[in-house]
Amino acid sequence: MSTTLSIPCPHCSALNRVPEERLGEHPVCGRCKHALFEGKPVTLTANNFDAVATRGDLPVVIDFWAPWCGPCVGFAPVFAEAAASLEPQLRLAKVDTEAQPALAQRFGIRSIPTLLVMRNGREVARQAGAMNGVQLRQFLANTLR
Repeated sequence: MSTTLSIPCPHCSALNRVPEERLGEHPVCGRCKHALFEGKPVTLTANNFDAVATRGDLPVVIDFWAPWCGPCVGFAPVFAEAAASLEPQLRLAKVDTEAQPALAQRFGIRSIPTLLVMRNGREVARQAGAMNGVQLRQFLANTLR
């Protein structure tokens, strides 16, 4: 018997039920028909954060960043590559702390970049500072065992 996962749509926030073995088959949202995974980080705002980051069965890795932050800008390609290779096993997302200060305050973000890992709507790990690809994968492997 297959496991069915709940996957929130990053476009319309509808919750989709997807059999686990079909995650790699490019599932689309039942409501808006957009792809549930696009191989790039999802942009989170106050309007979609709870719907995308706190619901669903996949872990969500959130990069809190700002456009004026040199380490954040340098880390962006590493994070984007991780999204392309790690989806659909987990969701990667970004929060621009300059545009979304309430989200940064809600999670007590004191330095950027900061990665926050959420599972089942709860924070399970946090890491401040930019990383290279190997360090990012190691952090995620240790966190999501």
